[in-house]
Amino acid sequence: MSRHTEAAARDPRVLREQVKDTRAELGDTVAALVAKTDVRARARRRATDARVQARHAASVAREGGRRAVLPLAAAGVVGLLTAAWVLRRLSGRR
Repeated sequence: MSRHTEAAARDPRVLREQVKDTRAELGDTVAALVAKTDVRARARRRATDARVQARHAASVAREGGRRAVLPLAAAGVVGLLTAAWVLRRLSGRR
């Protein structure tokens, strides 16, 4: 330790600040440990996350379904019109 560091370590103001910082860190650590041991709250959080993901997946699936139905319907209409046109042409030749 240098003389400057030793002098700062003996200063009551510096020591109070260090104690204050240490207490804050300790409080954060205790809060994190309490959160980890609260099994019920963790289970609720996981259930909520799963619900949100399921809703999102359902929404994406619905949108995808809507997008897939439109081209299929358009292809069906074009197919029917083409079939009607071909049948008309064939019936006119007889």
